[in-house]
Amino acid sequence: MFDYAAPKKFGSNVGKPRGVGSHPHRGFETVTVAFQGEVEHRDNQGNGGVIGTGDVQWMTAGRGIIHEEYHSKTFSRSGGMFEMCQLWVNLPKKHKMVKPRYQSILKGQIPNVTLPIENGESSVTVRLIAGELSDIKGAAKTFSPVQIWEVILPFARVEIDIPFPAKHNCILFVRKGRIMILSGEDGQAEKTSAGPLDLVIMQLDGSDMLKIRVDEPDSSLLVMGGEPLNDKIVAHGPFVMTSNEEIQKAFRDYRSGKF
Repeated sequence: MFDYAAPKKFGSNVGKPRGVGSHPHRGFETVTVAFQGEVEHRDNQGNGGVIGTGDVQWMTAGRGIIHEEYHSKTFSRSGGMFEMCQLWVNLPKKHKMVKPRYQSILKGQIPNVTLPIENGESSVTVRLIAGELSDIKGAAKTFSPVQIWEVILPFARVEIDIPFPAKHNCILFVRKGRIMILSGEDGQAEKTSAGPLDLVIMQLDGSDMLKIRVDEPDSSLLVMGGEPLNDKIVAHGPFVMTSNEEIQKAFRDYRSGKF
């Protein structure tokens, strides 16, 4: 699941912070990327913290966790622009019941990788949240090969080749700007235009390169993907498992306080 909260300006709020109260999860991970604003996390494992602009929160629900997410106290008092996204990352069947884990990944901990563009005189920046690019590993610890990159494209009318694992699924989210996705060996076989808030699901065809033309300056993408797990997926509400029996057990365990 991918959920995007588009930019919205919030005023000062001196009452109860806005957000989502205590709720359970099991069998997957939540990844929250903060583009603007602040969110505060607390869970029943004793984890907590605030992420702000450029930071990432990576929570592994595993065998069961109860958490809450609110605007931070500072952001609630001051108000301001808020823009975030959250991705649900499935856990492999063998890791569904691992011990819960929380990773607070601050902006300064995320490696930046530069890739050249066609004129050879400029480059683009890739923020490597998870995965690997140019022999550099991303900041997050994962249970299966996962790629989450923020690609910042300041220049227009240029083309860029982004290496991407050939056997991984790939989704492109255009946060802002406009791009043309070029496919085929020569980049001319098929073209797909994508603008703000478009989500493009790429075909798994054995290609190990994303060929992109940037059509507007100050564009930015979120590149997401990973190695196919080939596990059965059964999801219900806050639980993602591999069978209906496991889903029912998750509800029973939560209601009986086993989370």
